[in-house]
Formats: sequence, C-alpha cells, structure tokens
Amino acid sequence: MAMEEGALSCLLRSRAILEQDIKAAYLMDHMITDGVLTVDEEERIKNQPTRRDQAVALLELLLKKDNRAYISFYNALVRESYGDLAGLLHNNLPLMSPEGHKSFSDGGTPYGEEGMVQTVLSEGGVPQRPVVFVSRPELVNRIRERLYRLQKQPGWVTVFGMAGSGKSVLAAEAVRNHALIEECFPGGVHWLSIGQLDKPDLLGKIQSLCFRLEQSQDPQSLHRPPNSLDEAKECLRFLILRRYPRSLLILDDIWDSTVLKSFDIHCRILLTTRDRSLTDSVSGGKYEVAVESGLDEDKALEILALYTNSKPLNLPEQARSIIRECKGSPLVVSLIGALLREFPNRWSYYLQQLQQKQFKRIRKSSSYDYDALDQAMDASIQVLHAEHRELYKDLTVLEKDVKVPAKVLAILWNFEPEQVEDVLQEFVNKSLLFRDCHHRPYLYYLHDLQVDFLAEQNRSQLESLHTKVVRQYQHYYREGPPTSGDQECLYWIRFLTYHMAKANLSQELYSLMFCLDWIRTKAQIMGPVHLINDYVEYGAILDKENSDVRSQFQEFLSVNGYQLEQDPFPDVVQLALSQPHSSEVYRQALQQAQDRASRGELYFDWLNKTSLESQSRLVVQPHQGCIYFACFSHDGAKIASCGASKTLMVFKTTSGAKLLEIQAHEDEILCCAFSPDDRLLATCSSDRKIKVWNAERGTLLRVFEEEHEEQVNHCQFTNTTRRLLLATCSNDKFMNAKLWNLNKPSSQNTMFGHLEPVNHCCFSPDDTYVSTSSTDGTLKLFEVSSANEWKTIDVKGLFQEGGEETEVQVKCSTWSADGKLVMCAARNAVFGFAVETTDMLLEIRTNRLSTVQYCHACPTSNLLAIAVSHYNVELWDLEADKKLADLTGHLSWVHGVQFSPDGSLLLSCSDDQTVRVWETKKVHTSSAVSLKRDCDVLFNGDGITVAAADNCNRLQVHNGRTGELMFQSEEQSSRIRCTCICRQPSAVALGQDDGTVKVLEVPSGITLATLQGHTKTVLHCHFSQDGLTLISSSEDTTIRVWRWRTGECKVLQGHKEQVRRFSLMSNSSSNTHLLSWSFDGTLKVWDMESGEKLHDIEGHQEAILGCHISPDGRLFATTSADRTAKVWRCESRQCVHLLSGHQACVRSCRFSWDSRRLATGDDNGEIRLWNVRDGSLLKICSRDTKDAMDSLHGGWVTDLHFSPDDSLLVSTGGYIKWWDVERGEALQTFYLTGTSLKRIHVSPNFSTFVTIDNIGTLYVLQRVA
Repeated sequence: MAMEEGALSCLLRSRAILEQDIKAAYLMDHMITDGVLTVDEEERIKNQPTRRDQAVALLELLLKKDNRAYISFYNALVRESYGDLAGLLHNNLPLMSPEGHKSFSDGGTPYGEEGMVQTVLSEGGVPQRPVVFVSRPELVNRIRERLYRLQKQPGWVTVFGMAGSGKSVLAAEAVRNHALIEECFPGGVHWLSIGQLDKPDLLGKIQSLCFRLEQSQDPQSLHRPPNSLDEAKECLRFLILRRYPRSLLILDDIWDSTVLKSFDIHCRILLTTRDRSLTDSVSGGKYEVAVESGLDEDKALEILALYTNSKPLNLPEQARSIIRECKGSPLVVSLIGALLREFPNRWSYYLQQLQQKQFKRIRKSSSYDYDALDQAMDASIQVLHAEHRELYKDLTVLEKDVKVPAKVLAILWNFEPEQVEDVLQEFVNKSLLFRDCHHRPYLYYLHDLQVDFLAEQNRSQLESLHTKVVRQYQHYYREGPPTSGDQECLYWIRFLTYHMAKANLSQELYSLMFCLDWIRTKAQIMGPVHLINDYVEYGAILDKENSDVRSQFQEFLSVNGYQLEQDPFPDVVQLALSQPHSSEVYRQALQQAQDRASRGELYFDWLNKTSLESQSRLVVQPHQGCIYFACFSHDGAKIASCGASKTLMVFKTTSGAKLLEIQAHEDEILCCAFSPDDRLLATCSSDRKIKVWNAERGTLLRVFEEEHEEQVNHCQFTNTTRRLLLATCSNDKFMNAKLWNLNKPSSQNTMFGHLEPVNHCCFSPDDTYVSTSSTDGTLKLFEVSSANEWKTIDVKGLFQEGGEETEVQVKCSTWSADGKLVMCAARNAVFGFAVETTDMLLEIRTNRLSTVQYCHACPTSNLLAIAVSHYNVELWDLEADKKLADLTGHLSWVHGVQFSPDGSLLLSCSDDQTVRVWETKKVHTSSAVSLKRDCDVLFNGDGITVAAADNCNRLQVHNGRTGELMFQSEEQSSRIRCTCICRQPSAVALGQDDGTVKVLEVPSGITLATLQGHTKTVLHCHFSQDGLTLISSSEDTTIRVWRWRTGECKVLQGHKEQVRRFSLMSNSSSNTHLLSWSFDGTLKVWDMESGEKLHDIEGHQEAILGCHISPDGRLFATTSADRTAKVWRCESRQCVHLLSGHQACVRSCRFSWDSRRLATGDDNGEIRLWNVRDGSLLKICSRDTKDAMDSLHGGWVTDLHFSPDDSLLVSTGGYIKWWDVERGEALQTFYLTGTSLKRIHVSPNFSTFVTIDNIGTLYVLQRVA
C-alpha cells in the first residue's frame, strides 16, 4: 500500500531540511525495530560515503514506502531528539487506527498502535526495555520472522545462546511490534520466567500463570488452583486453547526438557534457553534463532556511550580495549558501564583492573564467559564501601532464580527497611543486583552468573553465611514463624530448611522438621508438596538423628497430604492423632491436644487404631528419579521399572533385591514390558527408540530407531508366545501405532486411524485385538492379524456438555479377564465397553477434580486398580460397581498400576521414586477393615461393646476400647444385614437377607432363638429395654414383634414399601406404642401388644428417609426425599411445621435434648438448625466454609446427635464433624480412611463415638481430656 498523498507531499517539502540535519544511522535502528526497514537496506545506506549522502539515500528510500514507514520515521525523529523536524511531519501523519486518532503518547507514537502493544505486553507480564537499551535489529527481525511462522499453526521458536547474551531482552523486543501481535497473536502475549525448578516450584509457576489468565478473563470466577502437574497442564491447555486462542506463551530461561513437557499443549511458544536441543522432546513445528555469545564492537561501544551519556565516537580510547577485555558479553559490558556512569573518569582504572587481575574460572567446562564475568564482577564489588562489600557477600546464600523482598534482607542485616532499600538501590545501580518491578513490594534477585561467582569467591565461608541467616531469623522470629503469607513470609517458610541444611545446623533442622507446629505452618502457607520434598531432599541428614521419626513424619504427610490442601485448612493435630501410638507424630499431637482441650477445644483420639495393618507389603526405591512405569514378569517373581533416570531396573518381587540395572536410553524411558516367556524385555523412550533386551543378562538384542519420529509412549508384547509381536505407540501425527516382528528389521504393520498422539496400546487376552488410546479422544480396536481398524469408540463424546466441543485425552486401556470388556481411562473416569457391541456397560467416576492416570484390570478376578492424581490408588470391584479400598502411601503422582499374573499382588509406581507392592486381599479384607457399617454399640460405664458383621458374613463382637475380639460366630448361610445388642441376657440379634432373625448368646455363641417369618431382607432389629421383646422390620413391608424366647409373634402390616427403621414411643401410657416409617411416604403408629394399627399418617409425597421423636415425647420429626422436613405432634398426629429450604433429599434429623431445636441434614452435606417452637431457621451450619473439593460434608449427612447440654452437635457423612450449636460453626473434623458413614453411636456423656466406614474400618473415638 502506497504512502498517503499528504504524507508524501510533506516529505518532499521538508526533504532539503531533513537531508541537512538528520543522522541516518541513529534513525535506522528504530525503523528496523519497527519492521519498516530491512538490514540490507540499512547496509546500502550506510555504505554512502558521508552523513549527508546517507540522509539523502534514506529519504529516497522512504519516499517509496508506505504509511507505516512514515510513522516509524516520525517516531524515530522524536526518540532521537529531532523534535523540530518531527514537528514538520506531525500534521500529515497517516490515519492508521480505526478511529483515526492523531493523539500521541510516549514521544509521539499514535496511541492506537503503541498503546495497544504496551497494554498487551504489560498485561502479559512481558518485561519492559532496560533503561540502557541497544537495538539488535538483525536478531530481533530473525526472531520475528520465526514467530510469523506460528501464524497459521502452533509450534516452538527457540532463542538459544550462552548466559548473558541478551536472549530475554531480544525475546521481549521481538514481540514489541503491533503488526506481529495483530496478525499472529491477537489472543495476547504471556511471559513466564522459569529457571531451574523442581516439580513443586514448576507447579507454583503454572498455578500463577493460570491464576493470571483466569483473572484477566473474569476475576469473579476463579477456581481452586490445580494441585498436580498433570492437572495444571490440563488447566493451562484449556485456558490457552479455549480462552486465549492464537496467543503466544514466552518461557524464559528453560533448563530442562522435562519442564518443557508440561507446556507441550499444542500452542504457540517462544522460549529462551542455553540448550538448543530441548525441543527435541516435544511435538509440533520447531524453529530456532541462535544468539551470538557477544555483541559486536559497535553495539558494545553504544552501550558504554549510553551509560556515560555520550556518543560512541566521543568515547576515550580505552573504551575499545575494555570491550575486548569484556569479550562483548552484554552482561559484563553493562556491569562496567554502570561503574563508569558513577565514576566517568575511571576508564584507565577499570581497564587496568580487567587486564592485571588474574581470576579463577567460576566453573570449569562451562559455556559462560567466566573470565570476563570474574573481572567485571570483582571490579564492580571493589568500588563498594567496605561495609557494603560485606553486605553484598551475604547475598551468597541466595539460590538461583529466587527473588527476595527487602524485608528478608532487613532481618538478615538488622537494618531499617529504608536503609535496606538504599543499599539495594546502590547494588541495582551498579548492575550487581536486579529488581523485579512487577511486584509490590519490589523483589530482588541475582543473575545466576553472579550467584556462581559469589559462591566460588566465598566457598570457605558458605557455612557461616548460612548460619548467619538462620541466627538472624531465629532472633527476629523467636516467638514463632511468620504466618502473614506475604512474600517475606513465603521466603522464610520455603527456604529456612535450605539454609539450615547448608549451615550444617543439624540439630536445628531436626527440631524444626520433627515438629508438628512447623508441619502446620508450612502446609497452611505453601501446601504439602514442599514439605514432602523437604523430607526427601534432607532425608540423609535427618536419618542421622532418627530415621524412624523421619519416616513417621514423611508417612504422615504422604497419607494426609491431600487433606492439607483443603479449604478450610484441617486441624493438623487432629489428623496426627490418627497416627500409630508409637509414632512421634502422635506423641506430639496428643500432648498438644491435651493442652488445648484444657482450654475448651475439641480433639478426639482413635482408641482402636492399633489393630490397623500396613497396606504396603514392599516399598522399593529402584531409581533416582521419577518412575514412569513398572510391570511384573509373567511368573510374578520379578518386577521391571523405568523412568526419568534413563535406566531399566529388574528386582525380586519378594525382597526388592536388585537383579539387573541397564543404562538403557539417552532420554527418559516411558515404558517397559516382559515377553510372555520372560526371556525378553522391551523398552521405549523419549529418544524415539525401541529396544529389546535379554532379560537375564541385560544385553541389547534389537534397536528400532527409524520409524517413530516422536517419543514412543508405550510398548507391550503379546500375551502368548504363539505368535510373538510387540506393539508400540507414539506421539507421531499419523504413523503412531505399530506392530513389530522381532525377526524383521522394520515394523510388520502400521495401524492407521488416529490423527493425534497415541498414549497407550494393549493386546486383548487372546491377542486377537489391540486397543489404542489417543489424545484425539477415541479408543480404537485393531485386528492383530491384519492391522485393520475394527471398531472406534468415541470417548470424547461422553464428556460433551450441551454440544460443546471439549478436549479429552484417553490415557490408557485394559481388558477384562475374559476379553469381553475393554476399559479406558479419560479425565476423572474409567469407562467399560462391550467388545462386540461397544455398548457402555461400566462407568466409574472419581473425584471431579482428580484425573485418572492409569488403570489395570486383574487377570484373575473382577478387580480394577486405578491410579488417581491425588497420590492414591483405588481398588474397585467391577461386578459390584463399588470401591473397595484406597491405597495410600505414595508421596507424589502415581503413574502406573499393574496386577501380578495370579492377581494376588498389585504394584504401583510414582514420581516419589518408589514402587510399592500391595497384597490384593489384605488391602480390603484384613481383620482391621472387615466390618459392615450396620452395627450396634453398647456403652456400659467405661466399657464399649461393638457388634457387627464382617466380610466373611460372621458376627463379630469387639471390645471397642481395647480392640479385642470378644466373640466371632460361624459363617452364616445368609448375609447379615443388621445387628442389635441385648443387655440382659448377654446376647446379640442379627437380621439376615433371607428374612431370618437369630439371637446368639455371647460369648458362648449358642443360638438362643431362630425367628422365621419375614419373607425378605431384615433391615433393622431392636430389643426392648427389658430384653424380653425383639422388634424387626423388613423389605417385605412388615414389622414383627417377637417374644423371642417363645417364638410368639405379632405382625404389623400396612406399609406398602420397605420399612427401614422404627422407633418406640416412650411417652405412651404403657410404653407399647411404636412409630414406623417407610419409603411409601407414610408413618404408622402401632400397639405392639395387640398388633393393632392405631394411626395412619400421610407424611410426605416421596420416601421418608429419617424420623426422630423428641426427648420430651411430645413431637416427632420426619425427613424426606421431597427435600422437606416436617414436625408433628405425637398426640394429634398433626403437622405443626413444614421446614423448607434444603436443596437435596433431607436424610437425617435429631431433636436437641431440651426439645427446643431440630437439626436436619441433606444429601448436599448441608445441616440446618430450626426453632421447634415456631419452625424458623436458626442457622445453616458452615455454609461459608464449603470445601471446594467436595460437598459440605464429603457426602450425605446420615446421622446427627446433640450433646447432653445441647451446646454441641456431631454429624456424619464423608467424615465426622462437631459443631458449635449457637454459632453454627464447625469445631472439629475427623477424616476417615474410607468414606460414607451410615450412622454414629454416641455415649451418654458425649465423650465416645463409634462408627464404621464403607471399607469396614471401625472407629472408636474418645474425646481428649
């Protein structure tokens, strides 16, 4: 597009004046940066012999260009202080913005363009230009040219070079261009500084980025931050692809390819790094720009000129010598320039310093220009006052890529904040320190070269310097650690253990990390990830003091880590009271609980936990790094594992003894597999290679490296040796699933069908089919014989909401033992499909905020193991469609699970560097976790008797206080559904599935009565107070009143649906009246003596789920699936209050002991407190502290009990909670091993609580006094 006529005429009119006054070389730098002038055009103009000739050539060229060139030329005049000449052009500036504005800011740029660029870059966190900035247009344009290649499709642009070469400045400058943003990245530009990170820090970085992106979209709809790298990656993928399409993500200072994989989300990325090979590990288009290690002489001179406020031609002769001594490093030149800015007459002195002093290299074999850095650093430090030199030495303790607020240094130096700011300002002015101005208050940091330099210079004093940090912290925070959550607090909580370890202050480190108070403080401020990492990182030091205690604290965190991320934050002391009595964690918790209980706080000790058995049979740490996969040999005797360490390990299943260790690949090993005869081992890797090994000797037999062009994700041999094949799958776009015959040099077949990476492949049990799981959201079945696609299952479609497209990655698949069902994992679910029809027969949903990492079906049973993102493994019964157990113990993400061939064992492997082996039966059938939830409890003084059925359908009677098994019956022929204890005689009644009611003497086990009459399951039974009468209710809609010694029976008939429970009406004149309720929505009052139905009450339109009679006998309350509760008068049977407001089924209710209040609980976990007198709502318990990860109560509220003085309320659901009745606030929460309590039994004095969870764990909780 040609230049506007008015602009062209203005140039021609002003040409003579411009040619006479301008210096073309200064203006062209700006025009090249704006992209309106090429480097070749600049060279042609510079080749003109005189300054005037250069000006003539520039204007001649400008007249042939467009409006953008005119505006760029105008801006260049303004920036180079040719204000009078710019004024000649101002009135004829072309209208570039849609609104046609001619307003200017920051030196005259049309606001529509530069203002937009500045806004976009500022919002995205892109650093501003440094105060002293020298344009490097050739490199900037080269980066922009690569970025334009991302216009149509995602990919990676890598800017690589040595440290201090200016990569970050170049990257920021490259995107400072209106046309580039408008045409390529209209979704914005987002900057993220990375550096050297461990997983917790990387997670924190991505959490911050996601928070910033969400906040920019809608500050009101922020979600809970992701709590794992996988979850964070998915969150970032959603935000970039859905909310910020065609945006650019800039990753500054990437060191590690594993970090880069967290951003492999099919988007547009510009990264700066020192390692050009990093993008080999990711998928997508890749482009590179190399940054030379040093500036050319002219650019370096220009930097010195800007620092000293002069022109390059006017610099003294020593300037070029200094540039040569600095070897052109932008960082070092800037350091010297900063010195010269303050002392402009010291050219000779600084040159002499550089030439004469001999400095050691900071680190051998490094790509850094250490000679130049040493010289510049030392020269910079020497000009400081002696006192300030000592202060600068204190910065040696800072870790790389860590920014600290001034207050941390104020504590270290014992200075007032203003003094610290003055000192830091001097360091910044001399380029000895950097300041991050994006935060308030400012954060300060050293370049990693400076950190290395200081560490080498002060190597002999490192211990004492770190000791000083610790001592100053201890002096300042002698009353306790900071808890404000600001940047200063975060620094101390994150790095105090680091300083103690570096200072070799072992005793202080023990005291800190073996302290429950520190656990609470750090977990509450930073979450559990950093805590667990500390125990791993400093484990060797801690073990010297007491390895058992270290193990106890680490195990406590590993089991309860996910709970420490809940909101509201749980009580760490209460959590710790669930640890074994021998644990130091428990000892400290009990001591604190007793102290706090004396001040009126609530704590509960788990009395019978000594009977719990350890679930893990074997824990092995075979690798120094994350373990991505592990598998059993087909004879079950060996386990192979692989991961980030690039090694393949084989060890014994029984003992963990190492059998084989192979340095197998050049990059991370993603999978390994035994052949069906266990003679071979296959491995596949991020290095795109597949290797086959002799499993006994570890010798390499085969390498396939030509066909997969991206990382190979999974490999598996056929299940039989009948026709040995190896299946592999990869991140390739098209040829991503292959079958290999080991006798051939190339693949036997390629299975075409997926157009996105394939994550997993799996043979059917008879080797007829191969299932493949892909990022494209499908599960495909291929015929092994032909490699033809047989069936496609659209898993992605199962997640579509309202027809909206969603991105779904199918992680893996597994086959049932009979091969009739194929299952796959995607997001937070596992689906099962009939192989023949592809009908969905199974759906397992885990917590909606979790993701399923892997799943495997047992080859000999109906069990399914699922690895979930919150460090757990779940065990499910496919036939019953229920979860049997949560396998806890891993300290980090679990990548894989696999059953042994005989199904007796289950292994899991994790980022915590361990492989755990579990006994399949023990994790859900051990004696400690075998009881059914329908139990009865007898409180007799200090004695506690618990009667419940076990998994073997035997009646068990336990001493609740000691855990002793007092009685165990023979296995019953029909399933036991309910139990009831009789005080006198000592007996237990049990109701069974076949309708039989039995009474057994305890402890002899003699059958005192067998009562038959019910035709269906007995749901509830209850002895009268004198023990002579036994009442039972059933699915057969009847209630039976037994004189159980004689077998005499009254049948109460009238309900139309099952009668789950009933209650004796103690206020009746003869105590013979009984109230029953049913799923048919009715209540009935009976005379037990005559069997007569006295009253029939139409209670609710839907099933009645709960009922309670007030202690004064005047009222009763009902709750229903119709989301209401009602209060009735016992005498008139009239409804006096209809209680509305619950948003789900109202499942439970309880009157206070003074009969003035009624508590109701619903299936959303909400508890409401009502005034019985007028039916008004008093409180909604804990509405403002809802846990974002679950309902208010972790599930349905199933039971409620008031304390005798009505000041406290206990409730059950997914866990147990105690409430302050007046305030409606939760006072304490007890978290279970399992979930889903049915009811809780409470002692008369409200001090002891007994219940059983869904996996059969018995809890006898005693209030701590």
